[in-house]
Amino acid sequence: MEREGGQPAAVVAVVTEPRFAQRYREYLEKEKLLNRQHRVKTMPDGTVALPVLGEALPEQHLRELRNRVAPGSTCTLAQLLDPVPSKKAQSCSPAQRLCLQVSRWVESQGVTWSAALEADLPRSWQRHGNLLLLSEDCFKAEQWKNLEPELWETVASALGVQRLAKRGRVSPDDTRTPAVTLLLGDDGWVEHVDNGIRYNFDITQCMFSFGNITEKLRVASLPCVGQVLVDLYAGIGYFTLPFLVHAAAAFVHACEWNPHAVLALRKNLELNGVLDRCQIHFGDNRKLKLSNIADRVNLGLIPSSEEGWPIACQVLRKDAGGILHIHQNVESSPGKILQPPGSSEMEEEHWPHPQQIITNRRGNGATRDSRRKGLSVATKPEWHRWAESAETCIATLLQQVHGKAWKTQILHIQLVKSYAPHVDHIVLDLECRPCPLVG
Repeated sequence: MEREGGQPAAVVAVVTEPRFAQRYREYLEKEKLLNRQHRVKTMPDGTVALPVLGEALPEQHLRELRNRVAPGSTCTLAQLLDPVPSKKAQSCSPAQRLCLQVSRWVESQGVTWSAALEADLPRSWQRHGNLLLLSEDCFKAEQWKNLEPELWETVASALGVQRLAKRGRVSPDDTRTPAVTLLLGDDGWVEHVDNGIRYNFDITQCMFSFGNITEKLRVASLPCVGQVLVDLYAGIGYFTLPFLVHAAAAFVHACEWNPHAVLALRKNLELNGVLDRCQIHFGDNRKLKLSNIADRVNLGLIPSSEEGWPIACQVLRKDAGGILHIHQNVESSPGKILQPPGSSEMEEEHWPHPQQIITNRRGNGATRDSRRKGLSVATKPEWHRWAESAETCIATLLQQVHGKAWKTQILHIQLVKSYAPHVDHIVLDLECRPCPLVG
């Protein structure tokens, strides 16, 4: 625990002559009274101070030390205003340090420390600068409520931060508002840096997924120079910013309906120097008035972005088409992997020869180019089946929206992360091109 200003809190110590210090130490260890988190200190007058647990040492122990343990010794209590941490305290993990400091503070409040309380402490957390985000599965016991708000000051001090927040379930509303409660501090605004891009957001109002870093790195490397992109689910700029900052897209239309995310998005565009190359469209993207403008469309919504597929088809350029980046959570069986072309374990029925073109003529006139030249990494069969189903649906939508046949091709299937047991978050890169008119 620390005093205001970051200084260690004073600890109580038993003071005696050096020749009696070892006897005192053995007694205090036996009675489990010795504070092992701080070093024994030699006082200016030559006496020795042994740190003890709690805010005072009961009189019965003082009498025992004076009369039986070390007869004739001087036995007094003192406060060490600047206690030095022991080597053990300096080498313990953050979780161990948290347990030690919280348990000591709880007992100083007259509450008995128990194994149940220890099991209710957090074992992991997210650090956002000077704010720590705790998981929802900690501090659930009723005893904690009687110790607030000072409890949170102790937790923050133990973990070296100034602000604390606790995660809850994501609200089942359309904006997927995170149920995060601020426990300590004035606001929940934090900054996170990914691949040189600054993201500012209010952690109590906006979501941030560390697991999406692989996809943010991937889109940052895509060849987007001179291209116009529509990001249908922009959020705070998770993918909008990599497309602008690193992939050098000429312009991005960013759609978002969470007002808190829009506030953060505008701030992030300015922080990263790309505000002049982005237009924010606030509101329901299904009512978007844009059309015939995009070289690429990003559909970064899970578990499914299917409601955005019609508008994605609408905004693609009529003359040249473009590429859709479609996010989806796909249920899959464990351990069942398809190998890329050229592998001895390739299942031929799932991997047509890269030069073989199978064109399926549909009743609506749409065609599908089934080459899989971009599938260069191992995938699961469930990903492949979903991608083909999505391709079929998109081809039909393109026919309906534009009134003519389009050619679609699966370029790539990318695993982003494991979302849950047997549920994978993947991205389908789908190329969509209008078929030339036959004379």
